[in-house]
Amino acid sequence: MNGIEFFKRLLGNHAPQAVQQGRTLQATLGTRMFVVDDSPTIRAVLGKLLGQEGYAVQKAVDGESAIELAKAEQPDLIFLDIVLPGLNGFAVLRALRHDPLTQHIPIVMISGNQQATEQFYVQRFGADDFIKKPFGQREVQQSIHQLVCAGRLSARAAAPVTPVTAVPSETVTPYQEIRSTVSGMAA
Repeated sequence: MNGIEFFKRLLGNHAPQAVQQGRTLQATLGTRMFVVDDSPTIRAVLGKLLGQEGYAVQKAVDGESAIELAKAEQPDLIFLDIVLPGLNGFAVLRALRHDPLTQHIPIVMISGNQQATEQFYVQRFGADDFIKKPFGQREVQQSIHQLVCAGRLSARAAAPVTPVTAVPSETVTPYQEIRSTVSGMAA
């Protein structure tokens, strides 16, 4: 990835209107998400969070199978742990960025290591975002929001706002009528 692509990813094409309205943008329903982590707990929790948001989720436990699956399935977004058995997340990230089949896929690195050097290498090798473990739904949603704003994922259409309309007064039953009806039923 050259310097211009890095800055495009870093700065992105933000949607100020959505941010001003306080909405968190989501990717389209059915967006294919790929979770790569050797922890069954992280795979289960992240998979459930993404599934509840309407995304299709696939999982892998190591770097080698992550590369194979990414090439075969072409997911829309990859959540990739740094510490993996076999190939670590940095090696997987490099391999995916150098392969024409996968270089366009957004990748969010995840790690429990709090060191800034790790975040530096993640950015240097071309990751789109970094989430520290432990994380929650809010951090995952923010990462997806940033990728949507940057144009790396397609945005889900906003749910239409249904205006509240006044009910004509003649259809509203006055309190006294309801009370007398209930009283009559009790007798």
